Amino acid sequence: MGADIKKLRSRIKSVDSTLHLTRAMGLVASSKIRRAMVAMEHGREYEAAVCGAIRPLLFSPECQRSPYMQERDGDRVCLVVIAGDRGLAGGYNANIFRALRAHSYTTVIPIGKRACDRFGGKPCYAEGYSYTEAQALAKRLCEGFAAGEYDRVEILGTRYISMLEQEPTLRRVLPLYAEGEAPRATTVFEPDEASVLDAAVPEYVAGILISTVRESFAAEVAARRTAMDAAGKNAEEMIANLQLAYNRARQGAITQEITEIVAGSGM
Repeated sequence: MGADIKKLRSRIKSVDSTLHLTRAMGLVASSKIRRAMVAMEHGREYEAAVCGAIRPLLFSPECQRSPYMQERDGDRVCLVVIAGDRGLAGGYNANIFRALRAHSYTTVIPIGKRACDRFGGKPCYAEGYSYTEAQALAKRLCEGFAAGEYDRVEILGTRYISMLEQEPTLRRVLPLYAEGEAPRATTVFEPDEASVLDAAVPEYVAGILISTVRESFAAEVAARRTAMDAAGKNAEEMIANLQLAYNRARQGAITQEITEIVAGSGM
């Protein structure tokens, strides 16, 4: 009986320590949520702006001869994979790597410490990922695609839907393609449309990169907050059940001692 009480006391202490950890991580995630959401919205706005800027060019016959708009029959895919910087975020990282297994690729460029740990290379963190870093990577991707090193450039990130829902999303970045109806021509491009498109594509790719990284980080923070809340509730419930079992075991030990004393006094 004494061994059971000692074991229960140790178990309660261990779960209580875990509860403190989940609360602390939940508070850290909560403190980052607002900033991450603001950054995500700014990223979405910038992406919409750069996409809107190049959209009229995609319908130009001259631009459709650009190397950035050439469809290729090969399957050499350069895939930018955006995962989390840390664990304890529910299924966030697992979902990304599960989605990764469903797609073919020849080259992977990781962003986020967990992706860098998986594929090697210098750690590149999703939190605090700067536009300067996005520009440098966009230039590298565009040069590789224009040189024929890749047939497609894609980004695998996480789309933020709500605090309780996030989903992995694969986006094609290159080659470019015209979609929908052609807008009315209201802009004159100098020196010519093809030159403007070729100059704008790296900025377009950088805009999509920074937007996707910021949205993925917001999804990571939301997933961690939800996971820590759930873990905290489970820990509290477990402590309550263990405390009940401990009280019963202790009461049983006291009852047994009293019974033994009474039995001994009657002899």
